[in-house]
Amino acid sequence: MNITDILEVKANPNIPALAPGDTVRVRQKVVEGEKTRIQVFQGVVIRIHHAAAATNFTVRRVTSGVGVERTFPIYSPMIDGVEVVRHGKVRRAKLYYLRGLSARASRIKEKRFEKLGEEIKPTGPTPEEAALDAQAAQQPAAAAPEQAQAAAPAVPAAEAPQTEAPQAEAPKSEASKTEAPKAAEPKAETPHPEAKEEKK
Repeated sequence: MNITDILEVKANPNIPALAPGDTVRVRQKVVEGEKTRIQVFQGVVIRIHHAAAATNFTVRRVTSGVGVERTFPIYSPMIDGVEVVRHGKVRRAKLYYLRGLSARASRIKEKRFEKLGEEIKPTGPTPEEAALDAQAAQQPAAAAPEQAQAAAPAVPAAEAPQTEAPQAEAPKSEASKTEAPKAAEPKAETPHPEAKEEKK
């Protein structure tokens, strides 16, 4: 029989998702008599043990050349919170090899994640800029009819002679085109009889 069969185990909402190699800052409640204080322990997660309600993680740090490891249960209400300082780039689930290295040699490379705000940048204008552009577009559109009405009387008077001139010139050009072939035909016919008479 498991304790989960008797009691409902709830996950601690103050503990985020962890992974081996992460540098975390754990805040644990410590009861001393009638007083309660919070103790902070910062180190590298070297192991995560999954065992239902008994799931825990081990944090290691080196203080004054001495390695210290502490194991914290994930479902414990005594954990006030866990803050992930940085994510480590590792290729193992259990980082026991750090125990045989010095503090300097046991450093883990940081795994960098690009923030969503930096990955996805809006290419278009923001909603505020779009609203300002719409207002600016409406103002000239409203002013345009007034300007058109003010300039309307002057435009037809100036354009009236220009529109009439092409209409008057058009018939002249058509008449000249029709007359040109008539004048060319008699000239073409006259040389032929003269040439025939000379040959005779």
